[in-house]
Amino acid sequence: MNCRHCGAPLQHTFLDLGFAPPSNAYLTVEDLSRPEVYYPLKVKVCDQCWLVQTEDYAKAGDLFCPDYAYFSSTSSSWLGHAARYAATMREMLGLDSSSFVVEVASNDGYLLRNFVAAGVPCLGIEPTESTAAAAEKFGIPVLREFFGEALGQRLSAEGKKADLVVGNNVLAHVPDINDFVRGLKTVLKPCGIITLEFPHLMRLVEHTLFDTVYHEHFSYLSLYTVSRIFESVGLRVWNVEELSTHGGSLRVYGCHADDSRISQPSVAALLHDEASHGLQRLESYLDFQSRANKIKDDILTFLINQKCAGKKVVGYGAAAKGNTLLNYAGVKPDLLPFVCDAAESKQGKFMPGSHIPILDPEAMVAAQPDFVLILPWNIVEEVQKQNSALKERGAQFVTALPALVIL
Repeated sequence: MNCRHCGAPLQHTFLDLGFAPPSNAYLTVEDLSRPEVYYPLKVKVCDQCWLVQTEDYAKAGDLFCPDYAYFSSTSSSWLGHAARYAATMREMLGLDSSSFVVEVASNDGYLLRNFVAAGVPCLGIEPTESTAAAAEKFGIPVLREFFGEALGQRLSAEGKKADLVVGNNVLAHVPDINDFVRGLKTVLKPCGIITLEFPHLMRLVEHTLFDTVYHEHFSYLSLYTVSRIFESVGLRVWNVEELSTHGGSLRVYGCHADDSRISQPSVAALLHDEASHGLQRLESYLDFQSRANKIKDDILTFLINQKCAGKKVVGYGAAAKGNTLLNYAGVKPDLLPFVCDAAESKQGKFMPGSHIPILDPEAMVAAQPDFVLILPWNIVEEVQKQNSALKERGAQFVTALPALVIL
């Protein structure tokens, strides 16, 4: 395999998680008696442009199916994050009824609903039917397509160039990252801006967040590599913010290369920080596997010990990252009898690979567990607050990453 960005041969493995089903391929009762599709889950690092990327096996169309079960609006903290962003952008750019906002991977309308409410025309681009239909209920126009250069050219030809192009947690999900970024440039007005949010590779490496690796994530991104990709198509990163979301994310601000905006000091400062963390040195990536293995061993040992002690452990949050962890550790219902989730789209289904049932959060109250394993550790405070009654009854909350902690 060659690098998806620069074409250099990929010779170095960053992480090998064996074989796993797609992390958002939740199963019905009927599915349990059918064969389940598994793909290799191996991540390589390019020693030329430092793009970290999965090996080519799964196609995007196989991963983002019509009944895709991830709805962004399930998390109240994420809704607040989106509302604050929309208010900031309206003020920064002076967006009004004469403006146009495009969001790529608009999911269930969690963000664009804020622009609709403010009277700012917008368009969502979302290939999954289930989430697109949910967005339309907020009055958001949605194109049910995968985004790339061809769609960007079509929108441009229709006079639908954007003052603001938004892409939250989508850049990592596209198999042809060069084509995707060319599309962003094509649909952007001459003085428009692009903002992209994505988990920061530096934090993934620093905190061993291997559970954020799954087939839907084709790329694991640094500012250095994203800046290179932007420059290759005639765009420029002129500002960057570090965010706390997803264990540490970046929000990059892009514009056309010839835009008059002055690059902010934050860009050079973070590029220096990445270099100091060794993100352009091969040795920084080569011990990641052993660290991931220790986390896997620790959670498996914890679950076995609690079972032997007669303690009851249940899970909370049927998140994709949880599926990566459970499948790599080989956890089945004998160690974790069920996982609760607030998303109705997941309730009554089963976790891919492990076949652990997904139940309504009320099931935790009835079960009176000794421990609740919070799989989406990035919203741990939100989960604890929502389930404080369990703690009052003596239950303890547990997270497995960045290290096993009993809260």
